[in-house]
Amino acid sequence: MEMFERTYIEEARHRVGERITLAGWVSRTRDLKKIRFIVLRDRTGEIQVVVKPDTPEMFNLSLGREDVLSVTGKAVESDVAKAGVEFLPDGIEVINRSQQPLPVDILENKKSDLDTRLNWRFLDFRSPTTNAIFRVQNALVTAFRDYLSGNGYMEFQPPCIIGSASEGGADLFAIPYFEKMAYLAQSPQLYKQMCAMSFEKVFTITPIWRAEKFNTPTHLNEIRQMDIEQTFADDETVMDVLEKTLVHMLEEAKEKTADQLELLGRELTIPKTPFRRVTYTNAIEMLQGAGEPILWGDDFTKTQEALLTELVGDEAFFLKDWPGEQKTFYAMPYDKEDERDARYLEETYGSTEIGDRLVRAFDCLYGGIEISSGTMRIHLPELLKERIRYKGLNPDNFEYYVGAFRYGAPPHAGWSIGLERITMTVTGQSNIRECCMFPRDRDRLVP
Repeated sequence: MEMFERTYIEEARHRVGERITLAGWVSRTRDLKKIRFIVLRDRTGEIQVVVKPDTPEMFNLSLGREDVLSVTGKAVESDVAKAGVEFLPDGIEVINRSQQPLPVDILENKKSDLDTRLNWRFLDFRSPTTNAIFRVQNALVTAFRDYLSGNGYMEFQPPCIIGSASEGGADLFAIPYFEKMAYLAQSPQLYKQMCAMSFEKVFTITPIWRAEKFNTPTHLNEIRQMDIEQTFADDETVMDVLEKTLVHMLEEAKEKTADQLELLGRELTIPKTPFRRVTYTNAIEMLQGAGEPILWGDDFTKTQEALLTELVGDEAFFLKDWPGEQKTFYAMPYDKEDERDARYLEETYGSTEIGDRLVRAFDCLYGGIEISSGTMRIHLPELLKERIRYKGLNPDNFEYYVGAFRYGAPPHAGWSIGLERITMTVTGQSNIRECCMFPRDRDRLVP
């Protein structure tokens, strides 16, 4: 089939009076006695095609929603049409017909339930809300890549099949791999550290899998992570990078997808930098003061994260200096024998003793939800083995990991942002499945 030359609807608005060809989907039709309206849609918008009875071959043409059409004619100015122009055709070709009725209501007059929409996801993408969500997501991920590429970070591609756990624990999907067992990667952690050892500043956007048997509105078993790793850096270094990256992502989404955000009823507030640093200990005290039943050493619930945001009063902030038991084995602990660490602990906590329990780890909360976490990593092999034992694991099972730091590993740090999680926050969705094109959870493997 030889493809015709087409003009996009948005471009047609600027080519009034020219004879052009549009192509797209029939969004809806309205047939009156003496006039027919066909609303044609492509990726740039909609236009009203006006057909009169003096062209019976077009006026009487049978059309269904989502039929694919090619329409030739002219765009003309209109005081009635919402877009300010309408299209007068001299020829309509039906390229392909859509089966009727549609299994989901993509016009959202009566929105289909989520499971039905996910079953027919390719059609659901055409609905205004879903389409807007993923255009915002595209703006976020593009801005992430552009900002880091423009600031000296190299993109790398980690493997998604691994030989053993990335971070310990048992929440892995096992798969047969020739004569042995392998696993779907639960993190690109080791690989981004290995790359940073040579390239210094790296980032990746990659899928990861967690075999956790949760089935909640905020959990998926496959997600996309956006990660960085940087050498000659500590936790404060990469926190600075994170806040600048996040602000750039939000600014780009606000500018590039203003129409979509308006449709979603979202007005983005761009947080000011630098973000406030709140220690874990201070956060526990704030929650206890607000009557929350939480003890030092506990993790925060989603409700407590939202409450903390109210108590702190900032749109975005960091929670730092976490208990070692709450973070992974490769998180760098504070060393109260080190002069700089001792001075920081003394100034922040009035004593160096708490340093034995703290690691240089942080979470970033934005809009009341944790959207990123990171740490300064341990680059000293013997200390790394000690911390592996501290977490109740056998260092011998992590020799492939420890060995990566035996040949000149500088201090380094990094973080990750969950793509679906930040999309959920920015677009105001209550279920993370709305923000994943093809979600994978305990019950869903198709489409």
